[in-house]
Amino acid sequence: MGATEQLKEEQAEAERVKRRRMRSIAIAVGLVLLVILFYAATIVHLGGDALRRPL
Repeated sequence: MGATEQLKEEQAEAERVKRRRMRSIAIAVGLVLLVILFYAATIVHLGGDALRRPL
């Protein structure tokens, strides 16, 4: 394998790692938004007074 081919392969691998990282970040953001949505839906379902409970 020549030096040029090896450089191209390293660049391709770096691109794959970058795409994988971006995909992981997108999945994490999606999960966080889903958790927030479920939390908000639960609060709406229980009503506003659900947060004002006696301790």
